[in-house]
Amino acid sequence: MKWVEDPQHDDLRSGVRQVCSGFPGSYWRDLEPDTYPTQFVDAITQAGFLGALIPEEYGGGGATLTQASVILEEISASGGNPAACHAQMYVMGTVLRHGSAEQKLQYLPELAAGRLRLQAFGVTEPGAGSETTRISTRAEKVTDGWRINGQKIWTSRALYSDLMLLLARTTPYEECAKPTDGLSTFLVDMRNVKGITINPIKTMINHNTTEVFFDNVVIPDAALVGQAGKGFRYILDGMNAERILIAAECIGDGRYLLEKAVDYANQRIVFDRQIGSNQGVQFPLAKAYAQLRAADLVRFDAAAKYDAGSSCASEANMAKLLASDASWAAANAAMDTHGGFGFAVEYDIERKFRETRLYQVAPINNNLVLAYLGQHALGLPKSY
Repeated sequence: MKWVEDPQHDDLRSGVRQVCSGFPGSYWRDLEPDTYPTQFVDAITQAGFLGALIPEEYGGGGATLTQASVILEEISASGGNPAACHAQMYVMGTVLRHGSAEQKLQYLPELAAGRLRLQAFGVTEPGAGSETTRISTRAEKVTDGWRINGQKIWTSRALYSDLMLLLARTTPYEECAKPTDGLSTFLVDMRNVKGITINPIKTMINHNTTEVFFDNVVIPDAALVGQAGKGFRYILDGMNAERILIAAECIGDGRYLLEKAVDYANQRIVFDRQIGSNQGVQFPLAKAYAQLRAADLVRFDAAAKYDAGSSCASEANMAKLLASDASWAAANAAMDTHGGFGFAVEYDIERKFRETRLYQVAPINNNLVLAYLGQHALGLPKSY
């Protein structure tokens, strides 16, 4: 399959592929249903890719978000699952832009070296879902710190993370002039606190996701990121980065699925001819390819705007929407192309089919992306 790549990233792509070559499909299959990919995370960290977004002065790679997106794309395109990498990358946006000098000096070198992991992003709650301003986890000021009570859900990899970026309400919703006021962000060191309970949630994909309970958890003042009450604005940096990085993963998923499907369609002979010569097989693959190429362009546009410090919310949301739709189209086309063999575990189609399906609803449902674009890009009335 011919895939057009920007030559300026050739060396980066080659380096990621080299690491991923040591982790074939059998490695990822053996991790099912919920084993954490420790060996892979260690290898990608040692190669410098997991700490790519950390500035060089703290021992990181000093990469742009564009470069980070290429890393995740190549992991997906190799057949791997970059879920254990993306959170640490996009959470960096909040810490780098709004964290204190002391927080950066204390944690970033340790993260870059792989001695600490920051993979837990505590935002979503059972009673709030996508309505982030309605979260009820409360952080109350106490002597020399904050006391936290509440619950988070879909906090992936919390069991394997030393640190958590946590969003909590520090001023009751009813007392705020705007719903986005009164939310604060904390960088919680989960190794040294009491009162945190983490329960795994079994899902249809290996995502190591959990629910997290906070029962009178006391953290120091130094855990507060930026100013109290400004946390919602801070995590938006991370959310825009998250959408762009997830878009890149989807593009990688789509590339992997299409390559497998095209190879199979060229090799599989039925009725004395390659099945790829049948329009019913060929056209869905061709359409998915076109969708992926278009989504790829929007991904790079969004990443360029983010790297330049420009407003990119619409572009980031569009990239996630288009890329997730394109990868899902590729997944369905690949499954149809393989027929019954698509359901066989050894082909890895069913695994990638399940993995890329997630991004229709996470980290934000595509319907909410459309609602955002309708209101903020088109100027239509708010639909919810």
